[in-house]
Amino acid sequence: MQRPQPHRRAHYPHTRVLTTRWMDNDPYGHLNNVVHYSLFDSVVNAWLIERGALDIQSSPVIGLVVETGCHYFAPLTYPEPVTAALRVAHVGRSSVRYEVALFARSSELAAAQGHFIHVYVDRESRKPVRELPVALARALEPLRVAATPEEAK
Repeated sequence: MQRPQPHRRAHYPHTRVLTTRWMDNDPYGHLNNVVHYSLFDSVVNAWLIERGALDIQSSPVIGLVVETGCHYFAPLTYPEPVTAALRVAHVGRSSVRYEVALFARSSELAAAQGHFIHVYVDRESRKPVRELPVALARALEPLRVAATPEEAK
């Protein structure tokens, strides 16, 4: 598999500035890789909560992560704020592929970019839903994008 090129900030319809913490740096002086995934979760879930598509305490349908991946291009460090950029690459019957890129303050190229796939399930049974809830589908619509020509290569 060919290593992807860093995405551009402009390829994502939503951005959110996230604060890094002292504990996020590892002994090598940059954000530990696990922190990247935490930032991915933060930008996705904030989007869903703010649009009424997710109530973490009582939504009858919840998303479970079934796949995730990340490519790293440049270090991010505390106390630098990070811009998390979000888009949706695919919506299935019960699943969504979220793509997230993390940018240093003044960079137009991603320091890291990745994806995760949620399968939406009934909170109680943990069985996949037959279709995404209307509020969720509505919240995802502004984030849906097609791959850019250079990403499709």
